[in-house]
Amino acid sequence: MAVGVAWLALILTLGGGCRRETAMQAAARTVLDADGQPVAITDVSRVVVAGGSLTEIVYALGAEATLVGCDASSLYPEAATKLPQVGYVRALSAEGVLSLRPTLVITLPEAGPPAALAQLRASGTPALIVPAENSIEGVKRKIRVVAEALDRQLQGEALIRQLDADLAQARDVLARSAHKPKVMFIYARGQGAASVAGRNTAAAEMIRLAGGVNAFDFEGYKPLTAEAAVAAAPDVILLTTRGLESSGGVAGVLAMPGIMQTPAGRNRRIVPLDDLLLLGFGPRAGQGVLELARQLHAAE
Repeated sequence: MAVGVAWLALILTLGGGCRRETAMQAAARTVLDADGQPVAITDVSRVVVAGGSLTEIVYALGAEATLVGCDASSLYPEAATKLPQVGYVRALSAEGVLSLRPTLVITLPEAGPPAALAQLRASGTPALIVPAENSIEGVKRKIRVVAEALDRQLQGEALIRQLDADLAQARDVLARSAHKPKVMFIYARGQGAASVAGRNTAAAEMIRLAGGVNAFDFEGYKPLTAEAAVAAAPDVILLTTRGLESSGGVAGVLAMPGIMQTPAGRNRRIVPLDDLLLLGFGPRAGQGVLELARQLHAAE
C-alpha cells in the first residue's frame, strides 16, 4: 500500500512538472512585426517602449508593471513620464536602452536611427516593431500586436470594444449635424515654427473621422504662410494642447500670419486637443474622435 502511495506521489510530481514545463512553453511565443517577420518573445519582465501610443497601450492593458523605460513621446498617462527615458523614438540611444537590461523592446516603424536598432538586435534583445497606420483599423492592429506580445489578448479585445463604443457615440454626434466645417491643423512647436497638415497625416484622418474637411489638399506638411491660410479660409483652427501652449495661447495663434483674415480667426474658433489623443492613434483614438466631433460641431 505504501509503495502504491509512493508511486502515486511520484506520478503526481512528474505530472506537475510536465504542467509547469507546458506553462513555461506557453509563455514563449512568436509575434509577427510590422514587416511580417517573426519575433520570438520568451520574457516580458523588463520591457522598454519607444512610441507614445504604444506606452498608452501597455498601461491600458494593465501591463505597466513590466515597463522599465520609455521614450520622450510617452506623455500619457502621467506615470509614464516618471520612467527612465531612452531618448526620442526617432533618435533612440541604444546604450540607454541596454542599460535598463530589457528583455523586450517594443517600438514603431519610424524608430531609429537604424544603427541603434541594429545594436539592440546584436545584443540579443528581442525588438518588436509594431505596425502603425493612421486609421482605426491600424489602431486595432496595434493593440492586438502589443497585447499578443504581452500575453494580454483578452484585455486587448476589451480595449477594442471600448474603441468601437466611442466611435459609435461619435457617429451619433455626426448624425445630428449636416455641416462639415473646414479645419486647418497647425503643428506648432514654439512661436515662429508652424506647419499645416495636408493629406495622409494623422491630423487629416482625425478631422475626417470627426466630420470635418481638411483645409489643404497637398501631401504631408508645409510651413504656414499668410497666403495659404487666407486662401484655405478655415472655419476652425485645430492644434495640440502643447502646440497651443508653445505658441502663446489663443492670442499667439491669432497673431500667426494670415490667421485673423480667416473665418476661424475672426470667430476665434481655436480648438486644442491633447497631443496623443489627437495624433497618437492609440487606445484612446475613439475618445479623440468623439471629443473632436463634439468640438467641431458645438456651434451648430
